[in-house]
Amino acid sequence: MKFFIAELACETNTFSALPTGMSSFEQQGLYRGDGSRRAPDGVGAYLHCMRGLMEADGHDVVESLCAFAEPGGRVAGAVYETLRDRILEDLRAAMPVDAVQLLLHGAMVAEGHDDCEGELLTAARALVGPGVAVGVVLDLHCHFTPAMQAGADVCIAFKEYPHTDIDDCSRELYRLLLDTAAGRVRPTTAVRDCAMVGLWHTTREPMRGFVQRMKALEGRDGVLSVSLGHGFPWGDVAGAGAKVWVVTDGDLGRAQVLADRLAAEFWGLREQTRAPVVGIDEALEQAARCAGGPVVLADVADNPGAGASGDSTFILRRLVDRPVGPTIVGAFWDLGAVRICADAGVGSVIDLRVGGKCGPHSGDPVDLRVTVRAVVDDHSQVMLGARCSLGRSVWVEAAHGLHLVLVSVRSQVCGTDAFTGLGMTLHDKRLLVVKSMQHFHTAFAPIATAVLYVSTPGAVTPDFAAIDYRVRSLDYWPRVERPCAAPAEPDPAVEAAP
Repeated sequence: MKFFIAELACETNTFSALPTGMSSFEQQGLYRGDGSRRAPDGVGAYLHCMRGLMEADGHDVVESLCAFAEPGGRVAGAVYETLRDRILEDLRAAMPVDAVQLLLHGAMVAEGHDDCEGELLTAARALVGPGVAVGVVLDLHCHFTPAMQAGADVCIAFKEYPHTDIDDCSRELYRLLLDTAAGRVRPTTAVRDCAMVGLWHTTREPMRGFVQRMKALEGRDGVLSVSLGHGFPWGDVAGAGAKVWVVTDGDLGRAQVLADRLAAEFWGLREQTRAPVVGIDEALEQAARCAGGPVVLADVADNPGAGASGDSTFILRRLVDRPVGPTIVGAFWDLGAVRICADAGVGSVIDLRVGGKCGPHSGDPVDLRVTVRAVVDDHSQVMLGARCSLGRSVWVEAAHGLHLVLVSVRSQVCGTDAFTGLGMTLHDKRLLVVKSMQHFHTAFAPIATAVLYVSTPGAVTPDFAAIDYRVRSLDYWPRVERPCAAPAEPDPAVEAAP
């Protein structure tokens, strides 16, 4: 068979003032036709995995665009249109093809385009026609729209948060596209809107068990795939919010029954699955009660992985005023501070103004006397199985054992090597403060005495009931206790999904 593969991924925070332009994609590497070979351990990791699978099975592969940008504000309209059209041009040139497999985010919003992925899939379907198998892997923080569903035979969302199953989902989609192209299955999808907005960590119960029950349904009784799209809370578009969808082999009725049943079960878990977020002082008090260390504090409201600037100083200011012992805080996106430290050189003692530069959600700058401990010109970290650039980065130490990481490429902290790659040690620290929401968990939880999620006045508010939606309907939980669109309460007399 002949496969066409491409990747275009960006998660858009429509409330963010940070523009997403072409340079946002170029920072991590923007490739056309050779990303799988030129960046197999970086942005091209997904396409490298797909190409390897397909070629090992004897299929021909045509690779198109490989593009990823750190989450930010709306993508410039001309940038999105250029990237979309490159994929469509390559698809047109590659025809005829037997199958199209794409990695898209599902929450990309551009100026003038609220459903970028739906547009792309609609255009791709129009090109290849109804007889070609089209499939897409989506981030679970997607806005699953009717256009996405109509444009693809199979849509699969990651099941894990953090996203540790990207390659597993890609292999699952590949197998289903093979069967679809060969006529062995006829994928049919049913969707249920859960009328919920939030974040759901699959690293703990009861979400852990819910994901396992979803997986147990797959491959039985004609069920091909089950997905829970959590939605992206900070994307103000009509289709935002959590949705369950089920793909069966030609049985729409069964797909709808299962989607409704799983949505009802998920709805029934809503109070138990709330993310445990506390204020700064409460987090510091809880950390003080933990024996040993380190304790990890997630600065969720300044998470660049959800479109925040990564330079807020609210936690830093409290730590300066209330020292707690050896602490690492990072990564601050502060180009000026990085340049000053690099020019001063390792070992220099300087007065440095840190953070607080991008707007009200950044807080006020913090003035510190610091020692420059390390400067790395091309720093990077492991993120979701790939290596991602942090650019020129700096480690500085202030009074009372307060260590800061400053980076040139805005990024959430995912891997411990964001710190250790600069020469830092972790085991001897009291606190590790990461500007991240959940993707840090895989690497940091095994070394942590405790993990605490901290609320600050940052750009990514965890108060889901108060998000200032203008486009998305306000009929959702937790803003409304019982939304009109809410699933039926699960019936305790009915046996739960296996």
